[in-house]
Amino acid sequence: MDPFKYTGNIKAGLFIIGFVLIAGLLGYTQHIVNELREDNREIVKLYAEIIAKTVSDESDANLNFVFDEIIKKVQFPIIYSSVDNKPIYSKNIAKEPVIKELINIQKTMDRQNEPIALHFTDPNTRESIIIGHLHYGDSRQIRRLMWLPYLEIGAVALFILLGFTGFTIIRNSEKRNIWVGMARETAHQLGTPISALMGWIEWLKTKPEDGEKILSDMDLDLNRLQQVSDRFSKMGSETKLEEINLSEIVEKVVSYLDRRLPSMGKTVELSNEVDSEININANGVLISWAIENVIKNGIDAVDNNGKICVKMRKNFKNVVIQIVDSGKGISRKDWRNIFRPGFSSKVQGWGLGLSLTSRIIKEIHGGSIRVAKSNIGNGTTIEITLPQPN
Repeated sequence: MDPFKYTGNIKAGLFIIGFVLIAGLLGYTQHIVNELREDNREIVKLYAEIIAKTVSDESDANLNFVFDEIIKKVQFPIIYSSVDNKPIYSKNIAKEPVIKELINIQKTMDRQNEPIALHFTDPNTRESIIIGHLHYGDSRQIRRLMWLPYLEIGAVALFILLGFTGFTIIRNSEKRNIWVGMARETAHQLGTPISALMGWIEWLKTKPEDGEKILSDMDLDLNRLQQVSDRFSKMGSETKLEEINLSEIVEKVVSYLDRRLPSMGKTVELSNEVDSEININANGVLISWAIENVIKNGIDAVDNNGKICVKMRKNFKNVVIQIVDSGKGISRKDWRNIFRPGFSSKVQGWGLGLSLTSRIIKEIHGGSIRVAKSNIGNGTTIEITLPQPN
């Protein structure tokens, strides 16, 4: 599968989702602002009615009382102007501005909210006369609310930027670990059969009469080299699964490692308690590699005279393989970490074997791998679960 096939669609989808979220946030905030402005307008209308009923002309002294006592609790700036929009009284203006500044403030208010006319009804003619206007601006709460979505968007953008930067650093670090680990794993996989072949050649030079026996062993090591090549090539290509005998694969892996335990400097008891004739849908080359990696990890974890046992059981849907060792154990906090690229509890480890194993089991075969049990100093049980064929 092409990993970049849907990259463009994913980016476009994320952009659209982000645009919709920002538009929704701004729209919702603007809706609340409009509601608050409407509430303020109703208050100003009420004040306009009070003023119109209180005064009989624009110079009436009662205006001082209205602005100082009735409107003193208003939370937004307000200006009372004459019919020709000349400011007369003001409230909640930051400072006492000169008339020119007050006119500019009044114009700004009018852009925010439409001024309300003060209608005075002549008691004689019953004619409605406009005696002035009330101009009002946005309260401090509305101004803060208007800036809120931008602050939220900025905070979220900063969080995403920091998260993306951190994720990129982690991802690049994992890539470096994978490349270094892959190089070491390749050298490790090739090292054993190549060293063996070089040893057989030296043996042939000194004891040519043992040629027939040595050729048989050389053939095994050449097959091992071919197997290593198959393993790495199948990790980078689409893998076909077929029904295989899992019992035979486990037996071959255990037999191969048991023969090479002396060359590893270990005197470990390696036992196989797997039932015969257990079949699964899998790729035999990769499954054997995965099981071998787990057993090798157990061998590295045990001291001399340790034990490693491979068990298997079947349930209704799955085949469960357990590799039990008597090694030094794994700390509980690292039960998941051991399957991450680059993580290793060994001094000379490169943290790729179990990571490759996890990918083989989970991504290629649809199974699972986990630390079923482990105690410091009392060994570890790694459990691999694979689906049975239908």
